Amino acid sequence: MTGPETPRPGPETPRPGTRADGSHDDDSLAELGYKPELKRTLGNFHTFAAGISYISILTGTFQLFYFGIAHGGPAYWWSWPMVFFGQLMVALCFCELAARYPVAGSVYNWAKKLGGPHIGWLGGWMMLTATMVSLSAVALAYQVTLPQISSWFQFIGDGTGKSAAENAVLLGTVLIAFTTLVNAFGVKLMARINSAGVAIELIAAIVLILLLAAHVTRGPDVVTDTFGLGKGENLGYFGAFLTASLASAYVMYGFDTASSLGEESKDPGRNAPRAILRALVASFLIGGLILLFALMSVPNLQAEQLKVDGLQYVVLSTLGSTVGQIVLWCVVIAITVCELAVHTAGIRLAFAMARDNNLPAASLLAKVSPRFQTPVLPAVIIGLVAVGILVINVNQPQIFSVITSIAIIMIYLAYLSVTLPMLVQRLRGNWTPAKGKFSLGKFGIPVNALAVLWGFAMSLNLAWPRAAVYNATGPQHWYLRWGAFLFIGVVALGGFAYYWFVQRKRTGVLAMHAAVQPGGGTPGGAGHPTP
Repeated sequence: MTGPETPRPGPETPRPGTRADGSHDDDSLAELGYKPELKRTLGNFHTFAAGISYISILTGTFQLFYFGIAHGGPAYWWSWPMVFFGQLMVALCFCELAARYPVAGSVYNWAKKLGGPHIGWLGGWMMLTATMVSLSAVALAYQVTLPQISSWFQFIGDGTGKSAAENAVLLGTVLIAFTTLVNAFGVKLMARINSAGVAIELIAAIVLILLLAAHVTRGPDVVTDTFGLGKGENLGYFGAFLTASLASAYVMYGFDTASSLGEESKDPGRNAPRAILRALVASFLIGGLILLFALMSVPNLQAEQLKVDGLQYVVLSTLGSTVGQIVLWCVVIAITVCELAVHTAGIRLAFAMARDNNLPAASLLAKVSPRFQTPVLPAVIIGLVAVGILVINVNQPQIFSVITSIAIIMIYLAYLSVTLPMLVQRLRGNWTPAKGKFSLGKFGIPVNALAVLWGFAMSLNLAWPRAAVYNATGPQHWYLRWGAFLFIGVVALGGFAYYWFVQRKRTGVLAMHAAVQPGGGTPGGAGHPTP
């Protein structure tokens, strides 16, 4: 529970870590019971790049456009602003939290601070599990794009049937190995590669918008075309639209990564909220325009390839093979930096939970390399788990698609583990934003309430047992249709049972990570909760 903010010392009593501008980068860490250990090297663009690369417009739109068109027709475009509005409510709540607590593993630490250690652990566990599955899912995007650039990238078979899945695992493993190495060598290298990749992605996205706009063959009223979908169904087109909206919901998340790098950023209390909003708004505008002009410019709106190859088909058929391949190479770069950002966020989350002794072998997972100034072991373990998920599911593509869908739901639920306790604290009058920084003011309660309602509604929509999502090809199995409820139930109940019977008694800031008190002591050692 967050109480009123304690007064800050005046200029006559400077704190360690005080910078020339008077801000205190490490205040929030001390309040949470941690000492600063990660090196602050990231600037404004680095944190913005982390958020926008996780969302990764080119990755998401090129991977999921076909799904939206197939299930909702061109009118599915309206799900993009709908999802943006809902996620904006969540992001605004996160901005207030990022201003006050810009800390590694942001969602976990925020849920712990607002809802208590049990809610915090469950939210962190859900987010960590989802991140590892997402790392595998994003890696599969290489298979969607690289073989379309050149058949040389189809190392196994001809790209049909089982060979496509095996080749996807091979390409995905190479990508995960790359992000593991980059993250293990430190945040500075990661930030440089990520920022360069994001710059290329943004330039490519803007150029793509202009090129598509120059080839329009129909007006913007195309977004009212439903293809006649939903006829004969109970909910009519609305039901089809809700299914198609998953193509947008699967893209617009991960903006909290900008805050999860808060312990490695300069002046994060001011920069993290800006980075969160800029990443989300830029993604909405760029992604919305790409989708709109793609619908307006594709030569044949009824082409079956549109429902199979999606934006890849639009680019190649509209812009020609040469320009189209250049754009697809930019998509490959976007996929790479997206994977890098997902891996980075997972490492910070694992480090944050381990620092509180909330994971097995916590002291090893929370160890910061003195040479690279980053937790190396979480990078390796998360990478190995992601590769393992790919290998296990190489012959079970249906199950993998179910798990991938479920991972997104778990992230939405993890966000709820923050916004719901935050709303409770607001209603009780216990939430105080950081003074002089981002604040929702009188709009706090209505924005927070909308964020909670949105989180529940979209989680239910994502989990709804649709054959189109959870059992797209035969044979039909009830456990696949209800996979979201079954898998999340097992992960949540199994994970929480482990926490309750094993980890709960050990939780507390590890002594080597605990903040040093004015008297020279620490607020709590291993196995002892921090007051």
